[in-house]
Amino acid sequence: MVADGPAREEGRFGMRVLVTGASGFLGSHIVDACVRAGDEVRVLVRKESDLGHLRTVPGIEFAYGDLRDTASLRAAALGVDVVHHSAARVTDRGTRAQFREENVEGTRRLMTAARQGGARRFVFISSPSALMGIRDGDRLDIDESEPYPRRFLNLYSETKAAAERLVLAADRPDFTTVALRPRAVWGPRDHSGFLPRLLAKMMTGSLPDLSGGRPVYASLCHCDNAAAASVRAARAGGVGGRAYFVADPEPVEVWSTLADLAARFGGTPPTKRVPLGLLRAVAFTADMVWKLPPLAERTSPPLSRYSLALLTRSATYDTSAARRDLTAPVVDHETGMEQLTAWIDAVGGVDEFVRKVRQP
Repeated sequence: MVADGPAREEGRFGMRVLVTGASGFLGSHIVDACVRAGDEVRVLVRKESDLGHLRTVPGIEFAYGDLRDTASLRAAALGVDVVHHSAARVTDRGTRAQFREENVEGTRRLMTAARQGGARRFVFISSPSALMGIRDGDRLDIDESEPYPRRFLNLYSETKAAAERLVLAADRPDFTTVALRPRAVWGPRDHSGFLPRLLAKMMTGSLPDLSGGRPVYASLCHCDNAAAASVRAARAGGVGGRAYFVADPEPVEVWSTLADLAARFGGTPPTKRVPLGLLRAVAFTADMVWKLPPLAERTSPPLSRYSLALLTRSATYDTSAARRDLTAPVVDHETGMEQLTAWIDAVGGVDEFVRKVRQP
């Protein structure tokens, strides 16, 4: 069910919320934003996860379990008003069964637990990747009317789309569901996303220029902008059954942005060009080979059509719906870069940061 008309405020200021994926990058920022908003926060985490940051956040409650364990989900969701579902399998590594189990069936189990536990709202962290098709080219300033593709670019895209459809179809008058699509989330505390991996390659001079000699434009989403949208989605009226693109105030040109990042930290900006046709052939071959379960379960392909698309296809989004119904971005690109620089300095400098970058 989709509520028409302008968004209206619903609910009380402080809520009881559950955040999944809280030990991860974006999830930890959603936790911080919920605490700032006055919410009582419970986090669903694995005992073996890195809980260093979460242990510094006052007043949060820990629930141990994961998306495959129905009993742990029921216990975690009991008595909360809102679920912020950020956990997902996001890498190129994994079989179809693994992606479906975590991204689709895990979401289904969590929604069921949320409804049974008395939650009235479910905020799903989706992705524009849910709309990425195999044969797409550049897509500029698209909005939420863009349809799902017939053939998805990879298993992550396919299963995020399936989970998003599941979430939006579950919207009811007593159980509001909403999906957010932040694009290429970046910022402090990220050790494994696209930006840390690219910075690590630039610091070793191993990142080639894949632009093909043309500009590549992208909407990015600073972690604080994604987290602020999630907090607002837990409160705003008129959002049920809707998906929203969420991004920074202005798109960037990918390769000049990477060059600026290299200059900030004394790295080598991408200059060596590799023929795009060759890269596409390599990525296609790798994707086919990595469908074999023994490989897919252990490692990510050295290059995939998905990772290549992120660096060679322009992709920008019309965020006017999110600005209208949720919130305007709170951090612009330059401010976000200054925050990132300060954080990298605070953790020991770029060499120490690169040493801790986790490959997918």
